[in-house]
Amino acid sequence: MKMTKSIDVFLTDGCGRCSKFATNACSVRVFSAEIEALRSIALSVFEEETMKWGAPCYSYKGKNVAALFSFKDNCGFSFFKGPLLADTHQMLVAPSETAQTFRLLRFTNLAQILEKQDEIRSYLFEALEVEKAGLKLQPRPVTEFPVPEELQAQFQAFPEFEVAFRALTPGRQKNYLRHFNDAKQSATRIARIEKYKPFIFKGIGQDEAWKFN
Repeated sequence: MKMTKSIDVFLTDGCGRCSKFATNACSVRVFSAEIEALRSIALSVFEEETMKWGAPCYSYKGKNVAALFSFKDNCGFSFFKGPLLADTHQMLVAPSETAQTFRLLRFTNLAQILEKQDEIRSYLFEALEVEKAGLKLQPRPVTEFPVPEELQAQFQAFPEFEVAFRALTPGRQKNYLRHFNDAKQSATRIARIEKYKPFIFKGIGQDEAWKFN
């Protein structure tokens, strides 16, 4: 599948990232009214709307600020510098426990959006001001990322594996720890560790491994 590059196509058929594209099972079609309402609010704040990763993205001088998303059970906005927002209305959620950047505004029906449209607009305005001010996220040190028990067990069983892991750049270590920790089941964490172990020994990052498959 190819990601949608047209906003009009996105609104009618979806993002193009999965086999549900242009079917009634597509989440964009399921939440079509909600997405139209969210987009209308975004366009009242932003002058720049482009397609990125198959979905509408709102930016300031070419720098990404927020993007529309649609999942199986909800839709909303993703904020690229979410942790810098004050979250005055306590509506933002992190996509995972280890997420360093994105924060999400999630909605499950049109009534929620209509009721909270002023609050939604305030988040968009604040995110825009954060970007205008040039504020930057400070990366978290590797030591703040928990090492899952399954990975620690591998380190103890194979000390050379820990040496290889610690030899990775901090960014690669954090990406792996984030990927392993995001798995909810122990069996999934073990499977992910085993999958990437050969890449770790070669000094290859998790987001680079696909090049070698």
